[in-house]
Amino acid sequence: MSRRLTFSSLALGLAVAAPAFAQENPTQLTFPVTGFVSRLCSIGAITGGDSTFALGSLINPATGFLSSTLSAPAKTVTGSWCNAPSTVTLSATQLGATDVATAPANFTRAVNYTATASGWSTTAATFTTGAANNPGAVQSATTATAGTITVSIGGFTAAGGDALRPVASPTYQGAVTLTLAVVP
Repeated sequence: MSRRLTFSSLALGLAVAAPAFAQENPTQLTFPVTGFVSRLCSIGAITGGDSTFALGSLINPATGFLSSTLSAPAKTVTGSWCNAPSTVTLSATQLGATDVATAPANFTRAVNYTATASGWSTTAATFTTGAANNPGAVQSATTATAGTITVSIGGFTAAGGDALRPVASPTYQGAVTLTLAVVP
């Protein structure tokens, strides 16, 4: 029986000494954890209405010239984001009579306007239809950005000059295109 006790005492002594020995010469293996985030942009949703800038009648019925009071409520795009530096680009097409290929003398089949996108970059992006160039159509955000973009139109003019009257057409149609893109 005393052998048993001695053996048990020896085993107990080794059990106590083993952890101390293991701590003097630890070994370890590190497992790296990696991943990535792709550079992305997402245009949010239009709030408070649809995407159509509905102008109604384009002319002053007393004169037949382009109305000086044309307006449409701005469109608010919420929930847009880019997780890297980005550009906001705006482009637009003239309002054009969809069923008239060529307007007769003293008339026009197109209306120019300026589209503006604000809230994304320090300077609003602007695009004027009928302009020779549009240097303000692309604006940059230098960091990751999230927020609201407001798109509006205004500054309507008869293509070819204010002395021309818009020709009758059931539909004048144009478009404004908003693009968000990460900077390459």
